[in-house]
Amino acid sequence: MFTGLIEAIGEVAEMKPTPSGFRLRLTTSMAPEISPGDSLAVNGVCLTAVASDDLGIHADISPETARVTGLGSLQRGALVNLERPLRADARLGGHFVQGHVDATGTIEEIRPDGESFWLTVRYPALLAPYIVRKGSIAVNGISLTVAGLDERRFDIQIIPYTWEHTNLHLAKPGDAVNLECDIVGKYVVRVAELAGMSTVPKRDQ
Repeated sequence: MFTGLIEAIGEVAEMKPTPSGFRLRLTTSMAPEISPGDSLAVNGVCLTAVASDDLGIHADISPETARVTGLGSLQRGALVNLERPLRADARLGGHFVQGHVDATGTIEEIRPDGESFWLTVRYPALLAPYIVRKGSIAVNGISLTVAGLDERRFDIQIIPYTWEHTNLHLAKPGDAVNLECDIVGKYVVRVAELAGMSTVPKRDQ
């Protein structure tokens, strides 16, 4: 379990195909604090460190993870958001983030607003029941608030600190981002489905 508060940015040093997917090697200042078997959120995806040394952190990416998230398309030199799991005795900032990405979205627009920035993200229709205005959503692992919403797009505002301390400062229109909807919304939708209520969007654009 994570909070969506990014601790550090890592750099992809190697993305090596394997018979079972990919082996990812990241360089980061967090490497000495990570041990084999530890969980680590990479752009919002919960991965398991299989090794950690002076060259960085090594983690495996399964074919399913590569398919559902944007990790399979990472290139050497790409910057990724990193977060260690939430400690039981820690304060909870952000919101509960599982590291289980629901789908990828696409950044459609980035526009400045003073020192902050607005991002418009297009999301798949299947996520529509889980996204609400003023609700939480994780974008590349970052806990953010949905400020504007229509049937296939949502707006989020990025404050200067978040812009500078995550990989969003490198974002551009057309980029894919990992999306994880709030777990509370998922349970609400599931209960509605079991009660026979339809949660299917009226139409797809």
